[in-house]
Amino acid sequence: MKPGRAVAAAASRIGHAFARPELLVEALTHPSLASGSDNQRLEFLGDRVLGLVVAEALLAADPGASEGDLAPRLNALVRKETCAEVAAALDLGPALRLGRSEMLAGGRRKLTLLGDAMEAVIAAVYLDAGFEAARAFVLRAWGERIARVERVVRDAKTTLQEWAQARGLAPPAYVDLDREGPDHAPVFSVEARLEDGRTAGGRAPSKRAAQQAAAEALLLRLEAEA
Repeated sequence: MKPGRAVAAAASRIGHAFARPELLVEALTHPSLASGSDNQRLEFLGDRVLGLVVAEALLAADPGASEGDLAPRLNALVRKETCAEVAAALDLGPALRLGRSEMLAGGRRKLTLLGDAMEAVIAAVYLDAGFEAARAFVLRAWGERIARVERVVRDAKTTLQEWAQARGLAPPAYVDLDREGPDHAPVFSVEARLEDGRTAGGRAPSKRAAQQAAAEALLLRLEAEA
């Protein structure tokens, strides 16, 4: 089974030349597509590969860290929202193979579907070329997030508020922009706004998580402008 144009483009962005491209096709196939294999089994495997690679990277980055220090960092990096962010950065949405109903419901933008597909892609790379290839892919895709994980764990909203207060600005405001999806799988869009006019947006399955994502995005903007 040869991948279509969108899947081939996704393979290029992933940065891995698949010897067995059918594995990537399977990784991008949602269960709503009735025919053939879907990505649920690959998702199960990819979650474990991701956890091992990230745990190894965290240990190497901070040899003196205790288990109590490392556990929240690991959780922040392997949670579904982070996987979805990485999938979005790789623009995997257009390559997802969805059933008609899921496609009409905006499945290509759903965080859960993107997160599941991202884990499945990791498994596809692992099965295609082994652990070292999967490890290299994860470190490429997660590298920046691993480097700044301490701040993510600390709570982006608190960090942003402290940044504003240190400069004599009012606390950031969080404005609800949109709510998409069905009641059982909502996606909230929120914008973080500073008194000086700078803004950034975030999307997540809950308002609280969307606010955190928006605060993190605004912190990254402030860092880039510094």
